[in-house]
Amino acid sequence: MSIRITQDAHQPAATVQWMIQHPLPDFDLDPVEAPIPRDIDPMLASQGFKDLLDEARAILEPQLAQSGLEITQLTGAICPDENVFRPGIWLVARETTSASGQPISSAARARLEQAAEMIRTRLALS
Repeated sequence: MSIRITQDAHQPAATVQWMIQHPLPDFDLDPVEAPIPRDIDPMLASQGFKDLLDEARAILEPQLAQSGLEITQLTGAICPDENVFRPGIWLVARETTSASGQPISSAARARLEQAAEMIRTRLALS
């Protein structure tokens, strides 16, 4: 699975990680695997990857705003995948309507899952 969502049990926040499993020529991401993690760094620092993050933000912001979720972090990630490493996108989202010390609501979690799937399909991440 190219999407991993992890909910914080003690805060109204969750993380989403999208692993890039195949080349994305529109973003100049042709090699998308490396045998060691540090070889992913140049991919994450490339202009193509920055454009990919901008595109993801443009899709996510209106989707999450409608659900009371906000983006607190959107950046690159190094994702282990069996015997190789791949670039990925890392999102931290926080529910603005929940109290501190509580996990995100089930409605916000469902909205985050929908937004994550939308990013996966619209940006052809897997």
